[in-house]
Amino acid sequence: MYSQNCDERLPMASTTKIMSALLMCELGGDLSTKIVTTREMVTVEGSSMGLQVGDTVSYYDLLYGMMLASGNDAANTTAIALGGSVSKFVDMMNERASEMGLVNTHFVTPSGLDADDHYTTAYELAIIAKEALKNEEFLKAASSKSKRLCYGNPPYNRTLTNHNKLLKMYDDVIGVKTGFTKKAGRCLVSAAKKDGKFVIAVTLNDSNDWQDHRELLDLGLSLIESRVFSPPKDETLIRVTSGEKVKVILPSANINVTDNSNVEYKINLPTFLYAPVKSQQQIGSINYYCNGISVCELPIFATGNIEYNHNDFILLFELFKSILLNV
Repeated sequence: MYSQNCDERLPMASTTKIMSALLMCELGGDLSTKIVTTREMVTVEGSSMGLQVGDTVSYYDLLYGMMLASGNDAANTTAIALGGSVSKFVDMMNERASEMGLVNTHFVTPSGLDADDHYTTAYELAIIAKEALKNEEFLKAASSKSKRLCYGNPPYNRTLTNHNKLLKMYDDVIGVKTGFTKKAGRCLVSAAKKDGKFVIAVTLNDSNDWQDHRELLDLGLSLIESRVFSPPKDETLIRVTSGEKVKVILPSANINVTDNSNVEYKINLPTFLYAPVKSQQQIGSINYYCNGISVCELPIFATGNIEYNHNDFILLFELFKSILLNV
């Protein structure tokens, strides 16, 4: 809905962890699984969730350690636990980015520490965030203001606080991730939901990101409106084997759109139906698409009853006979 230099390749600091955390949610299986940290896992500079060699920590703890405390140790431990090594996990990150269709994103570290050829764009980072927010566990972590966890050697309770101040400043904000290095500057990915509307904002190297994101989210929410879309014909007839026809109603859809949205639909109905047909029997569906993306699928029901009679068999026999003769 609004962009400025959105395709410029830039470093993204700890917003990198959105991808690392998504892979944890998708590949980690049972997040209660526990591992014991090694020196290779926890020896990393920068922000930390407080892991030390020999700590017992769960995948669940690591997820929140990445998303709330922005722990580089959490990202590094995740990479080695899931990928076997940091380099193999980074390959997995790049493969996942490719699956999303991203062409201007390349990962070198799982944490976002500065490295040559570690970059993304504001637009593609928004796509990564959108994909990640579809995952329920990721969403819970990204939207948590704080979290009580238990890990260590021996494990003990501690509370992690989310670095994303927007979560405390505004009720409609549901995430997502902060980031900072001297090279990347202040980086921020945010998302908001309000009145059935959902928007994502991304800034890279923005010194005034808290204020800018509030204005961007408000702008996005203001540009979305709910409209009713209907097929050109609100009803149609489907032939039944008895020779009769049953009427169906093509349902309208209430869809959130912007002024530049392109809404299309596809009707899925059979060429004919076998009797009997009952009123309110689902016989098809209609899919609505906004800018090429499926946003709504609604059932299509019959509006009348048509009973079976013995003439149906005769009609079918004559139909197949005519087809065979024509062949």
